[in-house]
Amino acid sequence: MCKFYQRALTAVILLVVAPYSIIAQESRMSAAERFSAYQTHRSMVEGSLFKNLPWQHLGPTNISGRSTDIALVEPRGETYTIYVAGASGGVWKTENEGVTWTSLFDEQLTTSIGDLAIAPSDSDIVWVGTGEANIFRSSHAGAGIYKSTDGGNSWQHMGLTETQTIGRIVVHPENPDVVWVAASGHEYRGNPERGVYKTVDGGHNWNKVLFIDDMTGAIDLVIHPLDSNTLYAATWQRQRAKFNDPRNEPAFTGSDEYFTGSGVWKSTDGGESWRQMNNGLPSPKYRGRIGIDIARSQPETIYAFVDNYEIAREAEEGEADAYGRPRGGVIRGATVFRSDNGGGSWRRTSEHNQFMEGLGGTYGWVFGQMRVDPNNPDKIYVMGLGLNVSEDSGRTFRRLSGMHGDHHGLYIDPNNSDYLVNSNDGGAYVSYDGGENWRFFGELPMVQFFNVNFDMGDPFRVYGSVQDHGSYTGVVNLNNGRHEIPAVEFDGAPGGEGSHHAIDPRDTDIVYSAGFYGTISRTNRATGETKQIVPRPPEGDLPYRGQWLAHFIMSPHDPNTIYHGMNHVFRSTNQGDDWERISPDLTHNDPDRLGDIPFQTITALSESPITEGLLYAGSDDGRVHVTRDGGESWTDISGGLRPDRFTSEVLASEYHESTVYVTQNGRRSDDFAPYVWRSTDYGDTWESIADGIPFGPVNIIREDPKNPNLLYLGNDVGVYVSLDRGNRWHALPYGLPSTFVHDLVIHPRDDIMVAATHGRGMFAFDVRQLQQLTTKIVATTSHMFEPEGGLLALGNGRGRASTSAAQSAYIHYWLNEEAEVSLEVQDNRGQVVNILEASGDPGLHAVEWTLERMGSDQDGRGAGFSRRTDLVQPGEYTVILKVNNAENRMPLRITPR
Repeated sequence: MCKFYQRALTAVILLVVAPYSIIAQESRMSAAERFSAYQTHRSMVEGSLFKNLPWQHLGPTNISGRSTDIALVEPRGETYTIYVAGASGGVWKTENEGVTWTSLFDEQLTTSIGDLAIAPSDSDIVWVGTGEANIFRSSHAGAGIYKSTDGGNSWQHMGLTETQTIGRIVVHPENPDVVWVAASGHEYRGNPERGVYKTVDGGHNWNKVLFIDDMTGAIDLVIHPLDSNTLYAATWQRQRAKFNDPRNEPAFTGSDEYFTGSGVWKSTDGGESWRQMNNGLPSPKYRGRIGIDIARSQPETIYAFVDNYEIAREAEEGEADAYGRPRGGVIRGATVFRSDNGGGSWRRTSEHNQFMEGLGGTYGWVFGQMRVDPNNPDKIYVMGLGLNVSEDSGRTFRRLSGMHGDHHGLYIDPNNSDYLVNSNDGGAYVSYDGGENWRFFGELPMVQFFNVNFDMGDPFRVYGSVQDHGSYTGVVNLNNGRHEIPAVEFDGAPGGEGSHHAIDPRDTDIVYSAGFYGTISRTNRATGETKQIVPRPPEGDLPYRGQWLAHFIMSPHDPNTIYHGMNHVFRSTNQGDDWERISPDLTHNDPDRLGDIPFQTITALSESPITEGLLYAGSDDGRVHVTRDGGESWTDISGGLRPDRFTSEVLASEYHESTVYVTQNGRRSDDFAPYVWRSTDYGDTWESIADGIPFGPVNIIREDPKNPNLLYLGNDVGVYVSLDRGNRWHALPYGLPSTFVHDLVIHPRDDIMVAATHGRGMFAFDVRQLQQLTTKIVATTSHMFEPEGGLLALGNGRGRASTSAAQSAYIHYWLNEEAEVSLEVQDNRGQVVNILEASGDPGLHAVEWTLERMGSDQDGRGAGFSRRTDLVQPGEYTVILKVNNAENRMPLRITPR
């Protein structure tokens, strides 16, 4: 047996048997506490001092992101209404078959979606099960189940909060109050809230009708098309560890003691009781994830799509899996079984061959979905890396082309089997000819970015890596003004789907990218030349361990110096051509936690912008170290931090040499509390500055490059700002969905902050007025900032033009308490040309003036519309802000263009 898999198996068994008593003793946010905390967050959003400052979507507009499910209103030809579930992008609806889309789920606790279901008897009733059940590296926990009775316009939370992931929802065909839910459970910890649940009163009360154990959840569920009392459920015993995939692998002990929960179950009394239906399926210890479906045209025919861990063959010498890891025995993997007696017995219909072996790669647990053509019991679709169709019950398959890969959902019109809608890692697609050709729903902004960085070009570019797409770069164009930044198409960039980027500030064509377990390269975009610059261990040493998103940084003191983090820290002073290992292993290096996923690796690096060689390193197992002598010696400064939590960021202050910030993300420990720390003594002592952040694993913290008091923070519900270095936090919500913010950067020249979200693409935010909020201004009753002048192109000599020729002016003002406010614009003769609507709420306000005269046919929408209207002439104007009878005046120039 391969020692690699022996070690992985041992780690899995230890995880299963031992740590749960320990894990259960740790304090974590309960589901009820998460909901209460989220309500606090919503209150912060509604009362934010900055609720009027907008985020602007940057794109990409040419790609979409991972989708987990689709649901259609039937009959299709009457409404053309489709719902799409994003893996972490919320819920989207179209009523014109994809011409336009509406986002429906922007203000809920989570945008991670597991499944959608429409009540067959009332299409206004829509159910959403939150929490992606595929437990992939970028999956996020959900918060139970939601219900809409008005087609998604509003939502009510209906419980099942602690389930965290939901694999399937089935609604009774005639009674919309009767619903069954397949709950998969927590990703990283055993819990009793998993199995099959049933409600008979529309979700007000739930009964758990099928439960196996704390590690086995329900992953799939289907209902008999003619007898609504008959249901089939697939259960899956699964557990993900920080260092192991959730695949069972054969229990080499020869015992069925482990991994016995996966199987197929049947109920004939509406789910009140269940019996196993596994005759002919693999032995329990070999059953991984199972997908099931029923043939509508022949309901006694059931199919099971099993991730089968029986050994099919021995691995060839040097054979590796999809991630380059050595393989032991090669499992059967994707296997199709058919029953023609309602699940009483099963026969295997698929053969083990190269096609089936590659169908799910080496991570079949991510897929597992299958569908039976509703009009042909022999025609089936199975989903893996590709969407595959068989017309002989699974004996032979062909892969459908024309789509992105990694498939998770499929709808087949029961009245027209040629009409298909597919969800995959690239988004959603529709076919009208049985899958021969596909139309991409490219308008769905569900892109899952892992990170973002910028270059110093003009206009500047942002770079980021996208789940299952690769790396991309896009331009942040300020030519139309800071408030009119357009969403744009992004171009491919160096690196892969798990890459960090750094761009040489002297030459924007030189791009470094690192990730994918420690690989790093240097690319010249002008010439296309790429050089691999990976640090290699000395001959005879163990391989280095690198995270999926291996971290590296460019020194703020010298662009030729690169630091790279694996389990050691490496330094190159010649752009990566040569490397020096400058640290010992900075993790716990616990052999019991070395599994089939690289773990105990460095996930955050930061060099002080003030002092060269003052370097911090944080790891995924909760350790943080500092060196003050360029790596000659290292000190563990983890004391006082939360033990065993993923270090998501370490930030050395650019204003105070001894100040450092650390954020920790507890998602991989089933912990959703925010952890944010500040030290003013190089990490000797730590102070929590998370007070005021209600909840949500924290992913990133940044200092403002111009205002030393400003901090920005991104977590799993949005972005926060502090005006006093973390003592108090405020939400920055306007225009940004409640979504997973994985990274933030602030461009030091252009004062634009960019957020990389994992589910909704990138967003831009103008921080210039925040930067001007000094302590003195914050303490004053009111303050008006210098207005941002407008631009005007006149079409004739009389000052009449379409508003598409105008670039609006913006007026910003601050109030530290509620007040009576008026805002007007006067020309150079003192005549009032417009009175603008102004809020008297406390906070920082932005008011748009579309350069129209008072009395114009204003529609409140500003520039960008081609109607005719009266515009002012270029010239000098005065903005007058009156606050409780006190007056503030500022000049404003309208410039011709």
